[in-house]
Amino acid sequence: MSETLEPSNFDGLLDWPKLNAWIEANDLPGEGPVTSAERLTGGSQNNIFLMTRGSGQFVLRRPPKHLRANSNQTMLREARVLQALKGSDVPHPAFYAVCEDTSVIGATFYAMAPLEGFTPSRALPGGYGSDPSWRHAMGGEFMRAAAALASIDIKAAGLEDFGKPDNWHARQVARWRSQLDGYLEMPGYDGHTLPHLDELQRWLSDNVPTDGRIGLTHGDFQFANVMFSYKAPKITGVIDWEMTTVGDPMLDLGWVLGAWWEEGDPRDPLVTPWDSFVSRAELVKMYGDLTGRDMGNVLWYAGLACWKLGCVLEGSYARAKGGLIPMELGESLHGHAVGLFLKAKMLIDRGGI
Repeated sequence: MSETLEPSNFDGLLDWPKLNAWIEANDLPGEGPVTSAERLTGGSQNNIFLMTRGSGQFVLRRPPKHLRANSNQTMLREARVLQALKGSDVPHPAFYAVCEDTSVIGATFYAMAPLEGFTPSRALPGGYGSDPSWRHAMGGEFMRAAAALASIDIKAAGLEDFGKPDNWHARQVARWRSQLDGYLEMPGYDGHTLPHLDELQRWLSDNVPTDGRIGLTHGDFQFANVMFSYKAPKITGVIDWEMTTVGDPMLDLGWVLGAWWEEGDPRDPLVTPWDSFVSRAELVKMYGDLTGRDMGNVLWYAGLACWKLGCVLEGSYARAKGGLIPMELGESLHGHAVGLFLKAKMLIDRGGI
C-alpha cells in the first residue's frame, strides 16, 4: 500500500531546493527536479519515498522526524551494507548514493533502486493468494536468500568491523534484556508485561551454542523485510538493513521460524491464506542443506529471534506511551511482542521446531 502525494516537504521530512540540488549533483536516475514523490508505507521507524524525475525513479530512505541517538549512523550502516552486497547472490536493492550532510534534509539519508513487488502482509495478492504452489514456494525463497547472506565473506566484503564478533552468542540474551529494561526511562511507559520473560532468559542463557559461526546477519529477516515479485513466486529483494551486524547468520533462520505459523501457535498467521506453506521443519532442512550447517541448536536461534524481536518491538510501544509514535501502532507492536514470547515458550516446552 502507498499514499500518493504531490511533492511537498512531508511535514518537514524533505527540503526540495536542497534535495534537488543534491540529486542533480549525484547523477541519480532521471533528469531535472523531482516531479512526484510517493511516500511508501510499511516501515514503522524510517521514512521511504519513491521519487520520479523525468524518465527515472529511485527510492530515498531517511530516519523518522524525531531522530533517535543513532538514527544518522544507522543510515550510514545501511548504505555500507548495500554497497558491500553489490555483485553477491543476496537479493537486494542496488545502491546509488548516500548523503552525510544533515543540512540537506535534516538527517543522513541514501538513495537506492526501486524493487518490483510487495511486502507480504495480511491477505496475499495475485498468485500468492490464488495458487497454492506460489505459497509453497515462499519458504524456499526465504531460505535461499538467508543462505546467500550466510555465504558472505565479511572480510572480502570489508565488513569485519561491522559488529562485535567476540563472544557474540553468550552476549545476546543480556544485551537485549538490558535494552528492554532501558525503556523504563521513557516518560509515560510503566514497564513491560511480556510473558515468561525471566523463564525465557534463563533457558536461552543456559543453552548458548558452543559451535556457532560468525558472519553477516540481517537481524530482522521476516515477512516485513522482504519483497516478493507479483510476476512469479520469487523474492526480488531483502530490505530494511538497519539491524544488520556481524553475528551468527543462523539467527536469520531463527527470524523466519519465529514468523512462521503452524497449527497450535499462539497467534494467527501474519499472512493469509496459509495453507500449502511448508512446515518449520522443512525450512530447517532446506537451510541445513543449503549452508551445510548442523541444525542441532536451531531451537536456540529460534528462541533468541523471538526474544530479540520482542524486546525491540516493546521499544516502539514505549515510544508510543511517550507520545513519539501513534498509540495504535505501539499497541499493535506490543501485541506482536507478546505473541513472540508465547511462541518461544511453546517451542522450548515442546523441545524442538
